[in-house]
Amino acid sequence: MATFPAGALRPIPPELAKRYEAEGWWTNETLGDLLCAGLAAAGDTEFRVHSEVRPWSGTFAQVERVARRLARGLRARGVGPGDVVVMQLPNWMEAAAVFWASALLGAVVVPVVHFYGPKEVGYIVEATRPKAFFAAERFGRLAFRPELCASVPVVGVVGRDFDDLLDDDPLPGTLSVDPDAPALIAFTSGTTRDPKGVIHSHRTLGYETRQLAASYPPDRGRQFTVAPVGHFIGMVNAFLIPVLDASPVNLGDTWNPAQALTLMRGEGLTVGGGATYYMTSLLDHPDCTPEHIAHLRYAGLGGASVASAVTTRLEALGIRVFRAYGSTEHPSVTCTPYDGPAAKRLHTDGLPLPGVELRLADDGEILTRGPDLCLGYTDPALTAAAFDADGWYRTGDIGVLDGGGGWLSITDRKADVIIRGGENISALEVEEVLLGLPGVAEAAVVAAPDPRLGERAAAVLRMLPGWSPPGLPELRQHFEQAGLARQKWPEEVHMVDEFPRTPSGKVKKFALRDGIATVDN
Repeated sequence: MATFPAGALRPIPPELAKRYEAEGWWTNETLGDLLCAGLAAAGDTEFRVHSEVRPWSGTFAQVERVARRLARGLRARGVGPGDVVVMQLPNWMEAAAVFWASALLGAVVVPVVHFYGPKEVGYIVEATRPKAFFAAERFGRLAFRPELCASVPVVGVVGRDFDDLLDDDPLPGTLSVDPDAPALIAFTSGTTRDPKGVIHSHRTLGYETRQLAASYPPDRGRQFTVAPVGHFIGMVNAFLIPVLDASPVNLGDTWNPAQALTLMRGEGLTVGGGATYYMTSLLDHPDCTPEHIAHLRYAGLGGASVASAVTTRLEALGIRVFRAYGSTEHPSVTCTPYDGPAAKRLHTDGLPLPGVELRLADDGEILTRGPDLCLGYTDPALTAAAFDADGWYRTGDIGVLDGGGGWLSITDRKADVIIRGGENISALEVEEVLLGLPGVAEAAVVAAPDPRLGERAAAVLRMLPGWSPPGLPELRQHFEQAGLARQKWPEEVHMVDEFPRTPSGKVKKFALRDGIATVDN
């Protein structure tokens, strides 16, 4: 059973809990209950995986049977309510089966993005002590590393022995678990050197699922989902919301604009947004035609800085834009209504969603609380730093509220994070690897603008006297040896003789970001 150090879970003021229950935002329904009810009503709904290496086509009922056979097999091996199940899988059918099986068992599922390297995965396994671990035998450049889960009792590898864990008889119903108990631990990069384990309960995740589903347009069409299911928003959009509203699932395990365009024309799929680069890479592809654009009715954007140049471009093409703001800790804070005024949809991050409270600290930092706010972190020190006794979460983001209706606009981030294509990169983690390069005296990593991904990691180095700066090939080799995910590697390198500093000696990263933004790369 998952156990957390004292202080890992934040105290929730009793008056808030009572309000959330009274308003119906928190219910006694667990994720297993949600899935049981939804799958029973939508068994014939389409579930497909569009993949060159592991395609699959079937229905919710067929995936559910695999999930229930897996749940029975895991139960026979001692996995039950409160136990941790780690899954590092691409957007495949087996990922849905593992997630659903874990929910039916009342286990705590830990989705891990499939591109995380051995450093990140090793930390997550050590931090969560799972009873079961699932991975792909091989996907792209990544291969299963058995040493990372040597201490885990049950291991299933898709492409090797996953099917051996399936019992002949499916598990009936769902196992009982406290709805206030942890249901999911989502790891996200931030200002810390290691990924942060964000703990959600059945109640917080259930409310997030219902709230996010309600904010989507009812006529959004058959969505092509490529956001990794190891990432919080990808997981919710692929495995929970479709069950709630009986909408078809069409997964892609890699983002390939040409493939997406083919599916749009040939099968009538659409791309609904996410990080801005999903939309811009489609529109900029040479195969994109007005016929394709006609399929793109809506674009819900978030996960990174959203430039007005992108929103106005989409709107001019007849694509209705709406924006959202949130994080793994507090997934849905604000949203612009898809049928709201254009000026607000295109140029602000929206209004607080039902149940969400938002205020600005004296320095402009955004503080939030609400029914979908997480329970805390696996690291008690992070929990103590991020939450106060009244239930407010310090987001680390800076914003402004307009003087009229309370529309929020994000203006900066206090948190030292780069958001690359919707994925967080900890600057500190990358800086520590850079400092292991010979001749590097100081290193700073900041966000540089990227026309496709929104942001990318830029390394700014000060070298010791007599040392030549490293080139990108040398950096890549160094990061490969360090075992860090490729998405975190710096994609440009800049040199300084001295860093701009505050009077206390801290590096002025905003000055570095501003300077890099003017460099023609």
